[in-house]
Amino acid sequence: MAKHYDKQFKLDAIEYYLNHKDLGLQGCASNLGISQQTLSRWKKELQSTGNIECRGSGNFSSDEEKEIAKLKRELRDTKDALDVLKKAISILGK
Repeated sequence: MAKHYDKQFKLDAIEYYLNHKDLGLQGCASNLGISQQTLSRWKKELQSTGNIECRGSGNFSSDEEKEIAKLKRELRDTKDALDVLKKAISILGK
């Protein structure tokens, strides 16, 4: 499973690379515990868009979208718990 880094880590990693160019992309990535390709991708994304998108870091266009996403997660978790309880009842009822 891929690791997910928060936006601040990504920005700090790029800043680290810019301050330690003598180490090179590979050296900086190695010191940070990430791959060279990952650091390169983050750097290119920041240069091209001026921002780094980050999964799960609150990239919602409004508070309503954030609330909807939270409620959907809660509903999914509740449905999962209900399914487990139904299975337990059917097993214990035999």
